[in-house]
Amino acid sequence: MGRALGEPLGDGPMSIPQTPTTRTYREWFEHARKCEECKCVTKANDGCEKGRELWGIYRLACVGTNAGGGK
Repeated sequence: MGRALGEPLGDGPMSIPQTPTTRTYREWFEHARKCEECKCVTKANDGCEKGRELWGIYRLACVGTNAGGGK
């Protein structure tokens, strides 16, 4: 089961809360390092269907983070 948005990454008192960008990247990264198809490619868009889906969600999180106009 995944962590809730903003829930700390670690279990200690000094844990850093995750942003949507870091959370979605971590989910893609964990998939990509275990998936045989995704391990063999050099670009995320060339991975398996699930890997491409997770990468797309990460990219959307990046856009959402930067939608504030640089403020």
